[in-house]
Amino acid sequence: MRELNWAVIGCGVIANEMANALAPEGRKLCGIANRTLSKAEAFAKKYNVAKVYKSFDELYQDPAVDIVYITTPHNTHYRFIKQALLAGKHVLAEKSITLNIRELDELNAIAESKGLILAEAQTIWHMPLYKKLWSIVDSGELGKVQIINANFGSFKEYDMSNRFFNMELAGGALLDIGVYALSAVRSFMTSAPDKVLSTEKPSPTGSDEMSAIAMSNRDGQLAAVTLSMHSKQPKRIIISCEKAYIEIMEYPRADKAVIVDAQTGERKEITEGERSKALLYEILDMENAAVSGDKTALKTELTRDVMDIMTGLRKDWGLVYPEEI
Repeated sequence: MRELNWAVIGCGVIANEMANALAPEGRKLCGIANRTLSKAEAFAKKYNVAKVYKSFDELYQDPAVDIVYITTPHNTHYRFIKQALLAGKHVLAEKSITLNIRELDELNAIAESKGLILAEAQTIWHMPLYKKLWSIVDSGELGKVQIINANFGSFKEYDMSNRFFNMELAGGALLDIGVYALSAVRSFMTSAPDKVLSTEKPSPTGSDEMSAIAMSNRDGQLAAVTLSMHSKQPKRIIISCEKAYIEIMEYPRADKAVIVDAQTGERKEITEGERSKALLYEILDMENAAVSGDKTALKTELTRDVMDIMTGLRKDWGLVYPEEI
């Protein structure tokens, strides 16, 4: 199999992590495009990127590019993804992959019609620890999953021009950090939630600053999620089964979990993978899907479920971004 060529749109923190993830494998990005050309040129120099595109169209039309990785703010994803797909490129887009379910369904239809892969760069889908834990849960040895609790809270200063609160950049806790919590929760539920209740506190800009979300599905499983963009919480998820519970700290890129026996209290530590290789695992799963056409490891159906939940929540809150008006 020939080495697939990646080009990146945007040169922020995640784009830097992407370049660093490829380096230990003896690889590098083949191209970079950014709204500000000088920043793209500096990025290319830092990481020895072969080509700096002077426009996004130039990137899309380059036949050498196999996969486009989109790392820009949420509100730009739809147009970048659509243009890349129409140009015949596979796409991996940062979370949240789109603003709403309407956008995602349209883009999935384009990808399907062209035989292309569209996936969200959700670390939870790709970390080896989760693949191990899903296997354990699916085996039935812990009994049925009953209740899931997930927390994620960051303290961000009230800088209303910052993307964390800026409505023009689709700011708010749900799309930024809630997507991790909801993805982790959904991955341990046997079916999508069919009942979702919530309460939300807006920030001064109108973005969602804090929320508490309760969900249940047709299989009788319950989940509770609390999010905050202005108060610190541990990144912790607890999956309570009939015979034991699983506790995962720092769960977005976790490489360790503890399984606690419900009767004896015995603790068993599970370690798998390496936190530092989170983006490499995404890269490998995406490349395997692009070559084989098998999207199983990309969890695209769960990405859609999570986007559907988030779209419904924002509808309940009356939270609409400028691009959606």
